[in-house]
Amino acid sequence: MRRIVVLSMITLDGVMQAPGGPKEDKSGGFKYGGWTAPLGDEAGDKAVQEELSQPADYLLGRKTFKIWAGYWPEHGDFWPGINEGTKYVFSKKMKKSDPILTGWKNSIVLKNVADIKKLKNSKGTDIQVWGSSKLIQLLLKNDLVDELRLKIYPLTLGKGKKLFDNGAIPAAFTLTESTVTSTGVIIANYKRAGKVKTGTVGE
Repeated sequence: MRRIVVLSMITLDGVMQAPGGPKEDKSGGFKYGGWTAPLGDEAGDKAVQEELSQPADYLLGRKTFKIWAGYWPEHGDFWPGINEGTKYVFSKKMKKSDPILTGWKNSIVLKNVADIKKLKNSKGTDIQVWGSSKLIQLLLKNDLVDELRLKIYPLTLGKGKKLFDNGAIPAAFTLTESTVTSTGVIIANYKRAGKVKTGTVGE
């Protein structure tokens, strides 16, 4: 069985939309694209480089896939794995013959949750999920996330696509690694850890 690992940059109020630049995703009238840039530092850059160097395949939502397909094929020197690894795009509308799908090598379309479960139960490397807010919410609702690797930025943006916008099933996670950068970004990795336990404080 393969692990599904969600990697996300989020604000304190859970916004994950357009962290990389002003033109990345303006949908919904979002005005704060590139909100991570002023808070970058050496520790944050190192953490990202380590993630980019890990062997993986990739599971992406349709919008994220289209953004990436227009960029990464020409910038593989920065992230070789993204072109060589298999890209699974979750889309009910995209066809196997879609030019953007056939134009980025090693790209496969998945149509439903059953396809994702079949992929997860196959043999291979970890499956990383970047961006793709709606896809992540679908994975969380179906208990398909094995690990969350979050970079939590000291900002609130109010509006924008959020990591937990539509809820998730009750689930416990264990913190496996954490650090705080010089600019106050909390880098925290959480591993799925069974059911939620309850009790009374003080007893």
